[in-house]
Parts: sequence; C-alpha cells; structure tokens
Amino acid sequence: MRVVLCSSFGPLSGLTVETQPSVPVGVNDVRVAVTAAGVNFVDGLFVQGLYQIKPPLPFVPGNEVAGVVAELGADVVGRAAGDRVIVNVGLGGYASEVVVDARRLLATPDQLSDGQAATFMQSYMTAWFALHHRAGVREGKWLLVLGAGGGVGLAAVDVGHAAGLHVIAVASSDDKRRVAADHGAEFVIDSSTEDVKARAKELSGGDGVDYVYDPVGGPQSEQALRALGEDGQFIVIGFASGQIPKLPANQVLLRNRRVTGVDWGAWAGRNPGANYELAAAVLAAIGRGEISPVEPTPYPLEHAAQAMQDQLDRRITGKAVLVPGAVSAIPRPLCRLPRYGAIP
Repeated sequence: MRVVLCSSFGPLSGLTVETQPSVPVGVNDVRVAVTAAGVNFVDGLFVQGLYQIKPPLPFVPGNEVAGVVAELGADVVGRAAGDRVIVNVGLGGYASEVVVDARRLLATPDQLSDGQAATFMQSYMTAWFALHHRAGVREGKWLLVLGAGGGVGLAAVDVGHAAGLHVIAVASSDDKRRVAADHGAEFVIDSSTEDVKARAKELSGGDGVDYVYDPVGGPQSEQALRALGEDGQFIVIGFASGQIPKLPANQVLLRNRRVTGVDWGAWAGRNPGANYELAAAVLAAIGRGEISPVEPTPYPLEHAAQAMQDQLDRRITGKAVLVPGAVSAIPRPLCRLPRYGAIP
C-alpha cells in the first residue's frame, strides 16, 4: 500500500510518499481500496504540529475516505466486495487502502461521486450540527456566511438554503461567489472591496442578520458581529485566517446577541450514536436532492503537500481531494436508487 507519511512535525514539504506492507484484515474488519481521500484544513495543522492534539510520529494524515470494499473479515455481514463506501478513519486516510471495523462504514449515496463522498462529511456534518443542533435556525431568517467559497462555508450556504434561510455569502473572488450563488446564496458580498457590516445590513432589510457563520476568524469577525440584529447569533466554527478574533463583549451585550461555539469533532467523539443519526440525516438530505456537495479539485497522492498548502492558503474553491490512482479516475455515480449504511 502507498501512504503519505509525516515523520516529523514541520513544513508540509517534509511529507513523503512511501510503500508499506498492507495491514492484515481482522475478523470484523474490511479492507477499503481508497478511490478518494478528502483534504481538510485540520490536516495541514496536524502535519505542522499546530493542532491541539499531536499524534505519535510517524503518522499518515487524512480522515475522510471514499472507496470500494476490497476484502472482508470472516465475521463481517451485510457488506460485499465492490460496495462503494465512506468512512472516517481519524488518521490514515492519505493512503491507497485502509482497514477499518465494518461497522464504521456508510454506503455512498449514488448521487455522489467518490470525490464528493470523500469531502462532504466534515464540512456538511459541521454545518448541519452548527445550524440545526447548536443554533436551532428557523426558516425565513437571515444567515451571513463568511468564507463562503471554501468547503466549510460552502456547506453552510447549502445547508442554510435547504433549511429555508435567506443566505448572504461573503467571499473574496468572483469564482467563489459564483459557486456560493449556485449553492443557494441569494446575495453575495465581495470581502475584498465591500464593507461586510454595512452591506449585510442593507441586504437583510436594515436591521441586521439573524445568524453569522464564521469559519474564518480575523478582522471580518467583528464586522460580521456588528451586522447581527436583535437576538442575533454569532456561530464560531474556526479560524482559517490563522487569527483568533477578540470579539468586543459590548457588541454582544448591546442587542442581546449570542455567541455559540461549534466543535462537531469533539461532540461526535463523545456521542457516536447521535453522530450517526446526524450522518443519516445529512445523507438522507443528499438522497432527496436538498443539498449537493461540490465536486472537489483532485490532486494525485504524490501532490498531497501542494493540496494541503492550497487549502491552507484558501486558493481552492470548495474542497480538495487526493486520488491514489490517476486523477481522471474519480468515478461518477451510477443512476440508481440511494442506499444508506447502517451501524448497530
């Protein structure tokens, strides 16, 4: 098997692609031949040693994987060789194959390519958890999404639109704003030339928006906070800009605003059953055509460092994916009825 290996914390350029022996398959395990591995912002932080959790060295980055079942353990039931599947592996996803407990698999909906399947889970699960579970959004309200051209922001645009919200997307390029509009944003704001606070208030009728979804941080955060109306909710997702904002508490107080933190990953680890229900809800929405993850930008496995750097530098519209085979080999879905996996 081929893997992307991190032998020491530091620059992404230190990653290497190596060949290692395949991992044996246990009686309850399956071997998945990886057709696509999602590239996420957090992966670059892991490699550089900048994340709050530092895995033992050496390690293989990557969490989200899509592929096909290649081998089954003796006690595995309900799966068959050739099944298209999705799995979160924690670490180890940047590889040509992974071995996991069969109960962790989800069947890939036929509406998704393997590239989409490998890149939707972290961003869409975060957006669904944030908007429906943490913020309790209500139909007809106004949602302002920062960083709306990236994978996490774009998922919020899509999920927010499906929830009946009026979505305003903030992004820095024409291409990112176009993709956000394609996924349901009613209005877009050019973050490089427009005043986010003033424009968001104008677009939402003058009083301000009801929710802010912020995966970016930095100077835009305070502008967005000030764009909230009475009882508005500021949803903290992350800090892709690299700057943790210092939100002025008086702006939270003045209009009875609220600040809500979202850490889907930690919640999912503590609540695996509830997280599976959340995953089923997201997959069902995809199956009904209510939400549609963007097709990612593909990179060969050998270009993992470049893919991660492009993600960190926010040069990618939507998401990026590593393809262990040829880049052109990401399969398109077949037109069949959707099918969903089950975890006991």
